[in-house]
Amino acid sequence: MVAGKSSIHDSLFLSKIPTPKHSISPPTQCTRDVVVARLVETLSSQSILSKCYGTLPNDEASSAARLIETEAFSTAAASASAEDDGIEILQVYSREISRKMLDTVKTRASSAAASSVVDVGTVLQTPSLEVASASAASEDNSPTVTES
Repeated sequence: MVAGKSSIHDSLFLSKIPTPKHSISPPTQCTRDVVVARLVETLSSQSILSKCYGTLPNDEASSAARLIETEAFSTAAASASAEDDGIEILQVYSREISRKMLDTVKTRASSAAASSVVDVGTVLQTPSLEVASASAASEDNSPTVTES
């Protein structure tokens, strides 16, 4: 009978212990802040991503990171359903952050490339105009041979 009392006692004891409930979705504000900080670091420092697309200035990276995280959070929240256990929502959140981060750096890189083409075109035109002007000036100042 002692064994029976022990198992009853154990089950009563275990029933009184609250089961911790872990929720991974939605992310807490602390988690969201960490995500933003990591995005800022990724966008503004040397990384594999920056080798392809360049880095953003810290202030631009900070505002882009906040926008990326906010939009990803909204998209994930909108995709939530009653049947989700949170993992699917977290996957949507992570995918959206990655997608939006890549879109941001690609857009910035293409706009920077477009502006540098304009700058390079201007720089290339300037010397050629100077060369043309110098050629014209040298033709005017060239010594003329006169016959005597």
